[in-house]
Amino acid sequence: MTDFADLTLDELRLALAPDIAASAIFDGWGKAALVAAAEMAGCDVDVARLAFPGAKAMDMIDAWIASIDQAMAAEWPAERLASLKVRERIRTLVAFRLETMAPLEEALRRALAVMAQPHNAARAARLGWRSADIMWRLAGDTATDYNHYTKRAILAGIYAATLAVFVNDESEGKDETYAFLDRRIEGVMRFEKAKAQFLGRERELPSLTRFLGRLRYPAR
Repeated sequence: MTDFADLTLDELRLALAPDIAASAIFDGWGKAALVAAAEMAGCDVDVARLAFPGAKAMDMIDAWIASIDQAMAAEWPAERLASLKVRERIRTLVAFRLETMAPLEEALRRALAVMAQPHNAARAARLGWRSADIMWRLAGDTATDYNHYTKRAILAGIYAATLAVFVNDESEGKDETYAFLDRRIEGVMRFEKAKAQFLGRERELPSLTRFLGRLRYPAR
């Protein structure tokens, strides 16, 4: 059993998060879920309240998402993904997240409703970006230019849309969700390929600045 007294508050939040999510299925993301989770985990309720002051829903959802990020990185480190194609790496990581949340689908549905509230939109976007960044880093992405941002923004959008399909998918084995995910990833791969070809052609075009410079200062 975990010795909660030895954990930092950050570690405690991560440790309690899965149990809070399990409790949120019945109690929603609030004080009741926090108390139930603490009792389930064998953690002093007052200590749990210290980790989540005010038992704010977004704080608990944030911790749950962070715990999934952590579990994903532990299960699928970069070296384990290295033998896969990029699209397979991303699909594998998203699929792991879906499989992790599958037993807690009602908690996810409630979490999405909380995150969709206007006053939570900015924070929800940051959480999506954080998870997308971790996925791309595990997939081996080292881009530091504008590609760093576009890749994460696109993946965050795909992931958010996939979650929306997931919680409403009644097909066997969530087949419709995975088909949706595959189509979105394929679309991104086609876009990236077309962009690379365009940029490649752009590099091959003569430089207008260099051409004008030669007109003004002819080579000797």
